[in-house]
Amino acid sequence: MAEQSGENLIQKLDSNMSINPIEDQGIKWLSPMEAPFRILGFPWLSKEKTYRRMPMVCTPPIPEAVNYLANCTAGGQIHFQTDSKELLIAVQLQAPANMVHMPATGQCGFDCYVDFGHGDGFQFCNVTRYPLEQDHYKIQLLDLESSKMRKVILNFPLYQGVKEVFIGVQKDATILGSSDFQQNPLIFYGTSITQGGCASRPGLAYTNILSRYLQRECINLGFSGNGKGEAEVAKVISSIPNPGGLILDYEANCMSTELYKQTLPKFIHTYRKVHPLVPILVISRIQSSMDIISPTFHEERLERKEFQKSWIHEEQKNGDQNLHFYDGSYLLGEQWLEGTVDGVHPTDLGFMSMANTLYPVIREIF
Repeated sequence: MAEQSGENLIQKLDSNMSINPIEDQGIKWLSPMEAPFRILGFPWLSKEKTYRRMPMVCTPPIPEAVNYLANCTAGGQIHFQTDSKELLIAVQLQAPANMVHMPATGQCGFDCYVDFGHGDGFQFCNVTRYPLEQDHYKIQLLDLESSKMRKVILNFPLYQGVKEVFIGVQKDATILGSSDFQQNPLIFYGTSITQGGCASRPGLAYTNILSRYLQRECINLGFSGNGKGEAEVAKVISSIPNPGGLILDYEANCMSTELYKQTLPKFIHTYRKVHPLVPILVISRIQSSMDIISPTFHEERLERKEFQKSWIHEEQKNGDQNLHFYDGSYLLGEQWLEGTVDGVHPTDLGFMSMANTLYPVIREIF
């Protein structure tokens, strides 16, 4: 008898590890681009009709790497209500999964949160699972026992682009809009951690957790390795209308203290030319394993933190009372290394700690 591969044997032994075939007879497919669906997290979507976090053409031009990473759909959300017992999703990605230390469910997957009306808010229900070599999938997310109107949030992939997505519901189902979340968004600009590396699924990136906590749109402008505080990027970000606040967490991408000292004031002053009163929160970098391995690395982190505190204090004295600082050293909790996958990027445990710690800070400021 031919020996089964380990993967096939696991799927045979545990049905929860298998990928079930999808039957979509009796299902109608709808584009979330059309009413009454509401899509959050893509500021230029209504104009460009593309799932992208920056404009297709930026003035002034932004760095090539940022332009590429803008295609990753981190922070995107689809909101709606439906009484359909079944909920399916069909997705065409820009490329297959290819990351070595982040699950494909986080890199390329959608996950599903539902408010069942019991007073518990949005509850996680399912995430897309599919063959990793594929750049497309069709998945059943819900198969419920009763037909009742429920609120749904679908979170976009964190580290991959999405060409197309369609929502499948029963042909006789009703779709309604959902408008609970505030529309003056909080804008998060930063690093791979901001983008969501390495959450196991999209809903556990800390910006998405905060979005549910706050019931507010959170625009994720984390650019992996390339959120470096360029003034050109600040100018593009300043074109996002009606912002409720700006959170800057890009320190870890600056290669030197000197570079950070140059970019932070210029970034904030560029944004202030358009939004003089919008609250801005600057967060210093979380600790990493390098803080233990390298005394020099640790000292540079402390140096940058002291610069942030002192510079922001001076700006406040000069009249900018809407500029704030938060020490991010222990955002991952006291056992901070256990909240990472590689000594740097948070696991789900780390992201939950970040969100729980920042939630009261953000509520007070914004």
